[in-house]
Amino acid sequence: MSTTEGVSAAALEAAIIEKLKATHVELKDTSGGCGQMFEAVIVSQEFAKKTSLMRHRLVNSALKDEISRVHAWTQKCFTEEEWERKKASEASGA
Repeated sequence: MSTTEGVSAAALEAAIIEKLKATHVELKDTSGGCGQMFEAVIVSQEFAKKTSLMRHRLVNSALKDEISRVHAWTQKCFTEEEWERKKASEASGA
């Protein structure tokens, strides 16, 4: 059963790091601070050899309690190698 309290960005980030062994997390509260809408970039080797759908299901399952307390949740999942390639591509302007 969900509540209307939301979740703090700090608590959500801590859960992502702990439950998904994330090495990098970028979390943006898009709700204006009430903890109801989040966009996340998650980098973890837990995503290796998994399709995008499998990665999202893994995140949703691991963060079931936290996600149930928010209105909207958006995630982008990368392995460490994918993240490094993305950063290099952005830095080169490609």
